[in-house]
Amino acid sequence: MNRQTAGPTVAQALLEARAAGVDRLDAQLLLAQQLGQPRSWLLAHDDVRLNPEQAGAYRSALARRAADEPLAYLIGEKEFHGLALRVDASVLVPRPDTETLVDWAIELLATDLAPLAAPRVLDLGTGSGAIALAVKRAVARAQVQANDASTAALATAESNAHRLGLDVGFGHGDWWRGLGERRFDLALSNPPYIAEGDPHLPALSHEPRMALASGRDGLDAIRQIVAAAPVHLAPGGWLLIEHGHDQAASVQALFAAAGFGPIQSRLDLAGVARCTGGRM
Repeated sequence: MNRQTAGPTVAQALLEARAAGVDRLDAQLLLAQQLGQPRSWLLAHDDVRLNPEQAGAYRSALARRAADEPLAYLIGEKEFHGLALRVDASVLVPRPDTETLVDWAIELLATDLAPLAAPRVLDLGTGSGAIALAVKRAVARAQVQANDASTAALATAESNAHRLGLDVGFGHGDWWRGLGERRFDLALSNPPYIAEGDPHLPALSHEPRMALASGRDGLDAIRQIVAAAPVHLAPGGWLLIEHGHDQAASVQALFAAAGFGPIQSRLDLAGVARCTGGRM
């Protein structure tokens, strides 16, 4: 290869990332993707040179990461509850906190809902399909349905289901709309719950705003979901919702007003009340 046209070595490329203010691990993942190698390969081949095309693509990805574009969008994948999910800018990047919601659902399917041979489960606002697919993989007997108001998000979710070989049904609709008279034994949702004026929103500008913000107090979507739940849940059905770190008391009050029985909240990995649920 002509040294005048060759790109930087692996070591030099990682130094460029440091100069751009990009975390070393992020840079390694971006570089490994461009070279078509596992990250571990970089450690033993730091003298290998990138070709011009690889160098250009890598530097473009570095610039996007330096501008706070999520790493998951740049590499096109995010791990969630043991699943490797394809993600893009049409969907929210799955967060570890949401695994709390999935774990609670799996627990209910193994206890309160265990007598049901084929419990009907609904994921409201599925995005990448993370919640629906994780539940289906853990509880094969569950009949899982997922919906979303975004056709682009549904395409991503359906692609993930097909690639992972998980039988989940998908439908287009805003929360409960489009479900007709169908009733479910368990409904879950990670809806938008950030207040419109929240100072953290600008840092999340690369992710779909409709999946993040919901009214002045962040509770508009949760109000809609909880208020309409009694019409769509089977007798004894459960509703579980993820919410903001300071919203547990408000969400519990919404559940109580809708007629739910025992209401409780679950803590996320940081010990914050992150999910609230109740039974009709």
